[in-house]
Amino acid sequence: MSQLDWIVLSFTLIAIISYGLYKSRTSKNLEGYFLSNRSMPWYLVLLSIMGTQASAITFLSAPGQAFTDGMRFVQYYFGLPIAMVILCVTFVPLFNKLKVFTAYEFLEQRFDIKTRSFTSFLFLLSRGLSTGISIYAPSIILSSLLGWDIFWTNIVMGGLLIIYTVSGGAKAVAYTQQLQLVIIFVGMFIAGYMVVHLLPNNIGFIDALKVGGASGKMNVITTGFTNKGFDWKDRYNIISGIIGGFFLALSYFGTDQSQVGRYLTAKDNTESRVGLLMNGLVKVPMQFFILLLGVLLFTFYQFKQQPIFFNNAQQEKLLTSSKKDSALLLQQQFAVVNEAKQKSLQQFTTNEAVARQSLQQLNTQSDDLRKQYKGLIKSSEVKGDDNDTNYIFLRFVVDYLPKGLVGLLIAIIFLAAWGSIAAALNSLASCTMIDFHKRFSSKNRHSLSTQQCEADYRTSKLYTLAWGIFSVIVAEFATGMGSLIEAVNVLGSLFYGVILGIFLVGFYLKKIQGNAVFIAAIIGELIVVAIFILDKMGIIGLGFLWLNVIGAVVVVLLSWLIQMVMPKKELVN
Repeated sequence: MSQLDWIVLSFTLIAIISYGLYKSRTSKNLEGYFLSNRSMPWYLVLLSIMGTQASAITFLSAPGQAFTDGMRFVQYYFGLPIAMVILCVTFVPLFNKLKVFTAYEFLEQRFDIKTRSFTSFLFLLSRGLSTGISIYAPSIILSSLLGWDIFWTNIVMGGLLIIYTVSGGAKAVAYTQQLQLVIIFVGMFIAGYMVVHLLPNNIGFIDALKVGGASGKMNVITTGFTNKGFDWKDRYNIISGIIGGFFLALSYFGTDQSQVGRYLTAKDNTESRVGLLMNGLVKVPMQFFILLLGVLLFTFYQFKQQPIFFNNAQQEKLLTSSKKDSALLLQQQFAVVNEAKQKSLQQFTTNEAVARQSLQQLNTQSDDLRKQYKGLIKSSEVKGDDNDTNYIFLRFVVDYLPKGLVGLLIAIIFLAAWGSIAAALNSLASCTMIDFHKRFSSKNRHSLSTQQCEADYRTSKLYTLAWGIFSVIVAEFATGMGSLIEAVNVLGSLFYGVILGIFLVGFYLKKIQGNAVFIAAIIGELIVVAIFILDKMGIIGLGFLWLNVIGAVVVVLLSWLIQMVMPKKELVN
């Protein structure tokens, strides 16, 4: 990056941190640190919810996801608006009525302490692991730009985030996310404009979409059905998106403290509900635009010389290995195919049908060459990371955007990371403090004295620090996970269905008691993990979104069956 880019990057990040810490002055107690004294208006709740979702993974990996797999990933979000309505009717008024700090406090009142603790533990495990992946995402950028070792980059990135989050608490998260999202939306719009602007003069926005469509990238709606029936292994289609996406969204926004903690900061039920409903309306178009940016990038590289592999560090590693000659040969062949694409596209505006057929054949050839190249990177001689999905958008930014704008776009990815990770660390600390430390501590457990409140406040900061360190350790092992946006959602799907099932039993099946749901939850989690392992082994085929449905349904049905065979009046509850 140029000196101007570094100035823009540094100024933007320092300004955001300073603004967040300035606005985060609050009471030195748990309600102030974790819930902003329940004082946030709906628009701050909305921005905080969106900012928590829109991590660096979203802006770094989603364009690459569309580049490689097309727009069909957007179907993953189709169940979200329906989930928002149900949350506003059921979850929000109950949580606000009970004045809980965490969603899991409700479970002790409804069932028992062991059910509350187990559910909170599942959340802490899933969110702690996901936060580590979220730290790894922006570390990729620093590592690529500066040539730093990813191990030390994770420590630097994690350290900055820990200082920022420990100092500010929930208010720092909410207010910085407000400014972050404004800058993010402006920056992403500029990036989209620049992609189209850099295309040949005779190719406009509509033409770019047609080229993407001709290459199979505008697959917004897919049914999942083949000649052999419904393909359960297909990860993204309208059926899995509406059903599986609904269960995932209901669990994420209704039972994941990183999201529940956002709308618990609202002034009242109305502010919480408006924030959630607006999120349901805005999220799908927002994700559509980010994925569309990936399609435009794909079109851009049909007219420009596309790298055979987008991760420079791994490519350099390959070119210094014994596989160098094979790699150089593949690069030459890939360049020839790229030139043929550009010649074919010259007739796209005059004879689209012929150009479309030629383009499809050439893209098949280039995909095959990329696959062979990735095979060299993954070979025993190189032992590299063969997935470059997370580097596609970053490579375009660094290679083609003007000075100053590169720094702004890199800052945007950092801001997205800080917003989501700060909210996650805040929620991890709140669950640890409220569901475990305060719940199981006999000393001053119910004390409301000023001295005790300040002591709890200091302890909460220590838990935030501890979870930050844990997440950095996880980040050190995140290399080679492939598309990060998929990895995070797969990880969440291992736990969210079971957690949702526990809450559904608590809300709607009043006769089921604590022992039944606790046993059902343990069995349900083991079943979900077993199905996931069998799928990875190739024994069965199932898209990860269905794990959310299976987890929730299994817990509800098992709870009902176990309760039927148990004595009507439990001895322990």
